Amino acid sequence: MTKFPSITRAVIPAAGLGTRFLPATKATPKEMLPIVDKPTIQYIVEEALQSGIEDILIITGRSKRAIEDHFDRSIELELNLEEKGKEDLLKMVRAISDIRIHYIRQKEPLGLGHAILCAKQFIGHEPFAVLLGDDVVYNKERPALRQLIDVYERTGVSVLGVQEVPRDKVSSYGIVAARQTADPRTFAVADMVEKPSVEETPSRMAVLGRYVITPEIFGLLEQTQPGAGGEIQLTDGLRALVKIQPVYAYNFEGRRYDVGDKEGFLEATVEYALRRPELRDKFRAYLGGLAGKKF
Repeated sequence: MTKFPSITRAVIPAAGLGTRFLPATKATPKEMLPIVDKPTIQYIVEEALQSGIEDILIITGRSKRAIEDHFDRSIELELNLEEKGKEDLLKMVRAISDIRIHYIRQKEPLGLGHAILCAKQFIGHEPFAVLLGDDVVYNKERPALRQLIDVYERTGVSVLGVQEVPRDKVSSYGIVAARQTADPRTFAVADMVEKPSVEETPSRMAVLGRYVITPEIFGLLEQTQPGAGGEIQLTDGLRALVKIQPVYAYNFEGRRYDVGDKEGFLEATVEYALRRPELRDKFRAYLGGLAGKKF
């Protein structure tokens, strides 16, 4: 069996302004908004680590310093917890700051494709993973990114994480045109369409924030012409990649939350709270008591 280069590096674009969550995001990065008691971006980072990633590059922008501070050492906090004998909290805080995270700024909002280009020097000539911060995926047994890496390790080509979305929602996503392979969850991609109309969509398979990409993408993105607003889109680079090498889409298993949307963010908060043993019973009773109440 052919052994392909390992996926050990991941890129997390986090330079967006988070306008859908104003005024909360005026001074706080949207990636730092908490789901229960953990910043959204920490769920993404933990998924990467659980999938075998060793080095993470976060693409930041202005007003994103809080992300760097969160993953940095906090000596004062550690000393305070140590003095008070709060060993569990101390262990948790130290574990956060021990993660190997690197940062680079996207100095202008020129699109997701441009953000990925900012990672070129960090990645080099190896395949890599991309995790978008607006998509949190819960899978207790097998993280979504790990599922994609498993497909890459069998095939050696780029893999896009997809799930079926309702037909009336296709215009919100990048949709793949693909044919099924012998594996019912794996599809050979023929093309991609960014936010198609219901009438023109080639499928209901939407790309949902998880990618394994070969390094050829960088040269293709450098040749990609900016679209509306001067932005370079990752979808355009991936469409070009499909023309020169095979690309697969994998219908990953897991509960996916669109935390870039207020409704999705609230769903994630409620369901993650219900998974916490110390919160579950009282919170479930509280939610049950809301039935029939007017607000």
